[in-house]
Amino acid sequence: RSARRQPAPHGAWPGRYLPGKAERLVGIGFRCWLADYDTADISCWETGWNHYARELGVSAAKTAVTELACWVRSMREASCRKLAYYPYGCSRFCRDECIAMSMVAASQHSACPAMRACAFALLGSSDIDGVVDSTTSFASALAVTGHVLCDRSICDATSLIEGTAGNA
Repeated sequence: RSARRQPAPHGAWPGRYLPGKAERLVGIGFRCWLADYDTADISCWETGWNHYARELGVSAAKTAVTELACWVRSMREASCRKLAYYPYGCSRFCRDECIAMSMVAASQHSACPAMRACAFALLGSSDIDGVVDSTTSFASALAVTGHVLCDRSICDATSLIEGTAGNA
């Protein structure tokens, strides 16, 4: 089975509520960009772009997608393992997608320690400064468009750190 189809620990969206519009935007963007890297199939990128253009409008989507691409690239480069994601169209989000959303939420709510803990839990690496910077840029680009993730989206990454090795 491919890494992107394996259910991760904590399978679906963690928490007491379903992800909102802003959370879904982040999760779907993360999913589509990782799929594009893994498959080299431009339709993955186009799917993500179309979703952002519909939600934000073409002009705002250009900025947000530029920051999204930098964010995902920085995570792939810093990660000690292959990042997992569910296929486009899946209504649930896996552990890695949820932690990625949590990083953006933490950035938007000025919860830097939580963002750094999430980055470490997701990447399994202490080399997270570039990822923190790109997360901040992406989170800011979304906030400018009015897409602010709920503070309840910030997960307790310390409880997930033990699971990083088992999710490789």
